Amino acid sequence: MAGILDSVNQRTQLVGQNRLELLLFKLAGRQRYGINVFKVKEVLQCPPLTSLPKLNSVIRGVAHIRGQTISVIDLSLATGGPAIQDLENRFIIISEYNRSVQGFLVGSVERIVNTNWEDILPPPKGSGKMNYLTAVTEVDKELISILDVEKILDEISPVSTVVSQSIVDEAAANLKIDKKVLVVDDSSVARNQVKRAVTSLGVEALLCKDGREAIDLLKSMAKDGPIGDQIALIISDIEMPEMDGYTLTAEVRSTPELKDLHIILHTSLSGVFNQAMVDKVGANAFIAKFSPDELANAVRNSIS
Repeated sequence: MAGILDSVNQRTQLVGQNRLELLLFKLAGRQRYGINVFKVKEVLQCPPLTSLPKLNSVIRGVAHIRGQTISVIDLSLATGGPAIQDLENRFIIISEYNRSVQGFLVGSVERIVNTNWEDILPPPKGSGKMNYLTAVTEVDKELISILDVEKILDEISPVSTVVSQSIVDEAAANLKIDKKVLVVDDSSVARNQVKRAVTSLGVEALLCKDGREAIDLLKSMAKDGPIGDQIALIISDIEMPEMDGYTLTAEVRSTPELKDLHIILHTSLSGVFNQAMVDKVGANAFIAKFSPDELANAVRNSIS
């Protein structure tokens, strides 16, 4: 266990095309889950938690860690399971999503595994709209569930998706376009957040759930005529099953009929490695999730 805890910070600095490292953990049962190591800042044995009035029921309390007060979310409760017990023997995964830091209370932390995004698959059909899975994969012949953390956080503390009226008014006056914006994200919550920002500018959005679906759609559309006459911009997440945003961007740039499309990578990942990878694969910009005004301005500047 000490090896896992000590190595997390080093592993978060690793970058690869269409690959990822998953930190495996359990909640209150036998099922194993995975979280991208790039999202993990630290793993700690659960410290004493302080309860505060009017906290969301899935927040077990706050912890004071390295001079910062962090809300600790019981991932089992947040996904409809039983509360995690025996807290002094449990662990907190400190992570950063969407410009905020939070702690996820888990039952146990196991190990880090290296895999490819090609081996990360969408949840099985029939799992229902209310499930909390964004993807699944197999490790040692066992199904690993990858949670839709953005959905969980949106249920606890929804972010505003409203674009400032001044930006909307300026777009209405100056932005006249009949092309579409392609939005690519495996999280249904994130897709809809981006869609609302885009459509508030009077621009139609097409939605895809991963890079593979997006590249197939773009190549199909290109058969009907110049893709630049149909698509004004691609806004893509980085972390996605089957084909991540970096690989999608590289695939677009290497496909003659698609190579001139404008691409914004829009992700909850953070860190200096992002800009290096943005430059390496040829994306036009990188925006951290989620600021509706910042995204709307980027869209407006890209297609004006």
